[in-house]
Amino acid sequence: MAAEHVIVTSTTDSETAARELAAKAIEERLGACAQVVGPVTSVYRWEGEVRTDREWRVEIKTTAGRVAALTERLRQLHGYDLPEVIATPIEGGSADYLAWLTAESAG
Repeated sequence: MAAEHVIVTSTTDSETAARELAAKAIEERLGACAQVVGPVTSVYRWEGEVRTDREWRVEIKTTAGRVAALTERLRQLHGYDLPEVIATPIEGGSADYLAWLTAESAG
């Protein structure tokens, strides 16, 4: 059985950009709640080179049915050429919280 609720994660290069992504997702009801975490240190390979950068992580709680629309919107708003957008299933939790999440993410 597929998870009904997910956490969609992305990273960006500034706290301001992270807050804007979070706010847009919630304003547009693509998610119920978002946290901005950071700064974090990201080490990754890009264009054949290992890089280390300071980034901010955005974690958006939403329903599985909203993931495609949220992913597309994050891609539209994001400043990166290839933004990280990863959906992680929520396998359990407070039934009341998950009901609220569903109601707030309804498009």
